[in-house]
Amino acid sequence: MDQSSYTAGAAYVKGRYLPIAEAAIPVTDWGFTRSDAVYDVVHVFQGGFFRLSDHLDRFERSMESRRLRPPEDRSAIEAVLHRCVALTGLQDAYVAMVALRGRPRTAGSRRPADCENHLVAYALPWIDVIPPDVQARGAHLWIASTPRVPDASVDPTVKNYQWSDLTTGLFEAHDNGYDTAVLCDADGFVTEGPGFNIFIVKDGRVLTPDRGSLHGITRRSVLELCAEMGITATIAPIPRALLEDADEVFCATTAGGVMPVSRIGKRIVGNDRPGALSSKLKQVYWQRHAEGWHRTQVRPLVAIP
Repeated sequence: MDQSSYTAGAAYVKGRYLPIAEAAIPVTDWGFTRSDAVYDVVHVFQGGFFRLSDHLDRFERSMESRRLRPPEDRSAIEAVLHRCVALTGLQDAYVAMVALRGRPRTAGSRRPADCENHLVAYALPWIDVIPPDVQARGAHLWIASTPRVPDASVDPTVKNYQWSDLTTGLFEAHDNGYDTAVLCDADGFVTEGPGFNIFIVKDGRVLTPDRGSLHGITRRSVLELCAEMGITATIAPIPRALLEDADEVFCATTAGGVMPVSRIGKRIVGNDRPGALSSKLKQVYWQRHAEGWHRTQVRPLVAIP
């Protein structure tokens, strides 16, 4: 088997493993035309998946919520993810699993139940939502004027490709010279950013929003670390004013881990560098990875008969 064609990434589409550059879906797939898909992303660190079972749990819940049933069961999906990573030979990777609605079996049908659901998966070289050099100086975060889509319209706990509001927030951030954005809801409460959860530190307490946000696996990890370290951490409503007045701010995501912030809008946080508690949580998060915390070793590549 020539693995050289997989160094840029490996994908699984309709039962076939392909170099990432060759992976494609039909333009008539409802996953594309209607953003009718759910997905999840797990990372591989030094040859091991981090919290793979938790990501598969969330993916299953998302599929159930959107009535998506690809032919692969959980065990098969897990095997696909292992093989995608093994094909690339990557030690550090960004690994996605996607369930798409597919195309109607009966031409012209408008019934979601008539569609043939299917699974796409892929492994790519490691991706950071916020680049490492920006993390080192602390990200500059723009508070978008665009409100987050209401939870009652699009359930944020179901990981999906409805990113229109988040992308508009990114436009605003980049137009104003900022690295990324965070969105508030229509009532002025903080939600999340494009691809990450947000945390604030105020008077030694850590807070993260209770609405408009994905129940992130890294978010869960941060809350667990805070409990272990004796830091009070709470999921709570966070008004915009509290974010703007925070002692520290950091983001959390699978694609980057704990990522400190040094500016919120026009306000410089602390001394315009990552805060002490944010930096400590980041250090402990990666230290625990190195110790094997929630680790699942990537299975070696074997030939398919």
